[in-house]
Amino acid sequence: MRKYTLIILALMSLSLAIAACSDSGSQKTGDSKLDVSKSDDSKQGASRQGASKQGASKLDSEFLTKHWLRPLPTQGKAPASYTEQEQSLFPKDCGACHVPQYQDWQGSHHSLAMGAGLMGQLLDFDPSDSASQQDCLHCHAPLAEQALALQEQLVEVSLGAFDIKNIGNESKGLHEYGMTCAACHMRGYNIYGPPRNTGLPPLDTNKVIPHNGFSEEADFESSKFCGACHQFEQDGFRINGKLVENTLAEWQSSRYATEGMTCQKCHMPERRHLWKGIHDVEMTRSGVTIEASNHLLSHDTLSVTLTLTNTNTGHNFPTYLTPKVYLQAYQIDRHGDIISGTFQQETIGWEVSSTLTEEYFDTRIAPDSSHSLHYRAPIDSLAVDLTLRVMVDPDNFYRGFYEAKLDGGYTNIGTEQIQQAHAASQKSFYPLFESIKQINR
Repeated sequence: MRKYTLIILALMSLSLAIAACSDSGSQKTGDSKLDVSKSDDSKQGASRQGASKQGASKLDSEFLTKHWLRPLPTQGKAPASYTEQEQSLFPKDCGACHVPQYQDWQGSHHSLAMGAGLMGQLLDFDPSDSASQQDCLHCHAPLAEQALALQEQLVEVSLGAFDIKNIGNESKGLHEYGMTCAACHMRGYNIYGPPRNTGLPPLDTNKVIPHNGFSEEADFESSKFCGACHQFEQDGFRINGKLVENTLAEWQSSRYATEGMTCQKCHMPERRHLWKGIHDVEMTRSGVTIEASNHLLSHDTLSVTLTLTNTNTGHNFPTYLTPKVYLQAYQIDRHGDIISGTFQQETIGWEVSSTLTEEYFDTRIAPDSSHSLHYRAPIDSLAVDLTLRVMVDPDNFYRGFYEAKLDGGYTNIGTEQIQQAHAASQKSFYPLFESIKQINR
């Protein structure tokens, strides 16, 4: 059970990378009539100049190799000139000056990287088992100071000196903030970031610059920067020979890598700290094209094809095993109810066993590829409309995992947090597309 749990922990909240990599995409939606008298063929388908091995490739720059060396070292001693705010590793203190970036981060899944589903599991960890903790913190809260904060909290919990109801409140520990500003931008109390945007006015070197300025590093605009977390190493965990996290490699083998369409250009447009993914309906919609083509083989049989094409997502859709996407078609009566026996569905996703040892199917869609539902059924005598729908379930795997832990009694101290995460996973389901076609007899 522990090996299974550690792999789940490594997957938690990384689903933000699943969704679209473009602002463009097309949907053919709305009501239309289904003509049963015709048939047709369906289409298928002042700054300082800056001075680990991944599944897709090495972090092939000196900066990235050092920047993402795990576990990260502590920041050390802050420069004497630093104010208390400049020494802080808490996002709110960064947000005092970097207001737009902080506001974006607050609404992102990076801020949820140590949410209830993960904390509920960590609370049952042995406080002294830092190696197992690091398997999770490696990406979810990578700062050394976050690891220390978690250990301190676990010790207090084990001694009964910490009320777990305080987890997630305003006084939460540094580790609970997840993927923070400092996790990407601070090493040894030095600040790093991408080159300054062209067009900005020059810095006034006569003024004191906060945290002594920053080091410009072009690697902040490279997809390999993201691959430090969103790509397992070649010897990482696999199911049926496939790395459980392989997003960077999927991107590298696509046309988007050749075209220079990096992760940041889609998930951080105009350098905004949004990181939208499969949980965001508009982001998901921008990455795919959905088309419905139909024809009737006879006057008493419906034949419709619903196709989803991965037109603008720079990796598999979806890229992880956590979400499921459903292509659905069914007949409805005059009351709007689904007529029994008319519902048909195709599932897009990666289905594996609960023990993560066996693959049942993998229908994820590679860039520029498609998956279709070919609906064929007799026209029910009560049917007035045919509904075509695409539904997205971002947290499908997590929800099943939470249910297994709760039903199997695998939780103890963290039960309440697991229950919270399970409740949240039940609310993330959303419709991506719907078209109602009138049946004309």
